[in-house]
Parts: sequence; C-alpha cells; structure tokens
Amino acid sequence: MTDRAALEASLNQLLEPARFKDYGPNGLQVEGRAEVRHLACGVTASLAFIDAAIAAGADALLVHHGLFWRGQDGRVTGWMKQRLARLIRHDINLFAYHLPLDAHPTLGNNAQLGARLGWAADGRFGDQDLGFTAAIEATELDKLAARLRETLGRDVLAVPGDGRPLRRAAWCTGGAQGYFEAAIAAGADVFLTGEISEPQAHYARETGVAFIAAGHHATERYGVQAVGARVAQELGLSCQFIDVDNPA
Repeated sequence: MTDRAALEASLNQLLEPARFKDYGPNGLQVEGRAEVRHLACGVTASLAFIDAAIAAGADALLVHHGLFWRGQDGRVTGWMKQRLARLIRHDINLFAYHLPLDAHPTLGNNAQLGARLGWAADGRFGDQDLGFTAAIEATELDKLAARLRETLGRDVLAVPGDGRPLRRAAWCTGGAQGYFEAAIAAGADVFLTGEISEPQAHYARETGVAFIAAGHHATERYGVQAVGARVAQELGLSCQFIDVDNPA
C-alpha cells in the first residue's frame, strides 16, 4: 500500500513530464482516494477500461491517453460526463502520461516495442526526440510485416519502398505518421508507426523508404505495462494491465 502523493511523485520522477511540450496535462488528472493498494494500467481512459478497473478493485488508474486534451471545449457532457462520473463515484485516481510515456529510454512505448522486435536503439529523431532508430538484421518488408503480425496479434499495413534490404529502422508508436519525413532524413530504410495518412504512401514510393502502420493501440500497449510494474514494485502495490481492444 502507498498513498496518492507517493505514487504521483514516483511516476513524475520516472517519466519527467516537465521536459515535454504535450497535448494535454500529464500526471494526476482526476483525484481519488488518498490510499492506493491496487493499480490498473491501460492504454486509454475509456469507459470500458474504467468499468473493468472498478470491477478489479483498482484505487488508481495509469493510462497513456487520459481525459483532457488541448482544444476541448471543457464541457462535462456525454462521454466525458460518463467517464468522470464513474471515477468520482468510486473515488478512483486517474494518472495519465502521454509523450513522457512514449519517450522513456527503457520503459516507454518506443523502447518496449523495440525490445519486442530485438531492436537496440542507437539514436533519436523527430520533434522532442520522440522517435527511435536502430541498425537491424537485414530483412525484407514482407518478413518484417509478418513478424509484426505475430508480435502484435493484428494485421499491419505495409507500403513498399524501392525493395532495398531493410538494414536501418526508425519507429515511433501511435499516431506518428507525421514523423516519416524525419525518419527518411535520419537514414531509415523502413519506418514503423501506428497509423498512416494519405501523404505517407506517396513519400514511400518516391523516396524508396518502406512504411508500416501497425496500429495505434497495438504499438502503445507496452510502455504503460512496464512503467506500472516498475512503480508497483517500488511502492508495494498490486498491479494489472487491462487491455481494451481497439482496431485503430
């Protein structure tokens, strides 16, 4: 058991949110009970995740995608009202870390996805150095796509480049398709992220660098598990990961 303040301090020390210019507030987003015994981790603070965490007896939730984002109008109606009502009624703390959870060098989303693929990061690229690069064992796009399907348990979308052997990878989890040009400039043969938009297919064909979209949710499941396990061990908490599937 620990208290809310100790959990917040541990998370902030580990993830250093003050370093990042982000799209929403990092840290404690909804205050619940002071004592924390059980931590539930998930990708997004959806109603399904909150309800599952309540059923599991969680005192605190740790997510990558929280409730509050820049540009929202601030009204507590509809889906926002439902989510907040559940948290407040059950006195549950909600902690959310967005870019800090992507960027952590060993426990973050990028580091953890790379570890599952056997990629040892040797550099950073892109805005706020969120993207990772690595030299990889030479492979072909079809083989890498098949490996990702097996690792992530879902289909992926692969846009071929010029057919070169893939010896250098760049990756950034989630919705980082806008990092593709920076990955190309960093010398990548293939760029891996969660989503694709219309321009990236053209960039791949015109530059020869392959592009893989492997799912926003699927590529961001691992950082929150690693961070949750670390702080739970340090603070004497029980911890579980609750996966609410998302096709995006």
